[in-house]
Amino acid sequence: MNEESKRTLRREAIARRKLVDPAARMTAGERLAALADRLPLPAPAGPDTSVTVAAYVSMGSEIETRPLLDALLSAGYRVLVPRLGAGLDVGWGKLAATGLLARMDAPGSPTHHRPDEPEGETLPPQSLEDASLVLVPALAVDRCGTRLGRGGGWYDRALGYRSTGCPVLAVCWDWEVRAVDADPLPREAHDLPVDGALTPGGIMLFD
Repeated sequence: MNEESKRTLRREAIARRKLVDPAARMTAGERLAALADRLPLPAPAGPDTSVTVAAYVSMGSEIETRPLLDALLSAGYRVLVPRLGAGLDVGWGKLAATGLLARMDAPGSPTHHRPDEPEGETLPPQSLEDASLVLVPALAVDRCGTRLGRGGGWYDRALGYRSTGCPVLAVCWDWEVRAVDADPLPREAHDLPVDGALTPGGIMLFD
């Protein structure tokens, strides 16, 4: 029943997102970037000391994350984004600049089925241990930390490698954050909870 409920919720969430035009997604992304200095992160101590953020490159109807990634890079953070490869585990790539991201879909494909990726070395899943903050995409999240993803399980597997105490924030629209008592999301045993949400309207940390 939970999986059937999740499929229904995913369809509803994606249908609503498709009503948002690209300009509004970019504006929302710029609002995320404006919140970068309020994220639960230590400041980089200097050019020889890196603080790592694991994030992702948006695609399709997701809020545009490139402004946020640029803001983190400009502030001196080391940013890792997924390199999906062909296996079940998420590998990571170090992001040098959003302008250097390579499109991973087949040439001529009219839509994005895979996020753009940085060139260079593919780092192993264990690289997430270095992160001081993890930002993950979500179609919805409730205030108990239950996150609704796209159903591939990539991030649930990846999050198993993060270090103890590393906060995880779900990135979504404000309307996709649900009150638990009114509208809780279905959760299964393999679903790893998140610690809060990052939305265009602000940062929410859950109890």
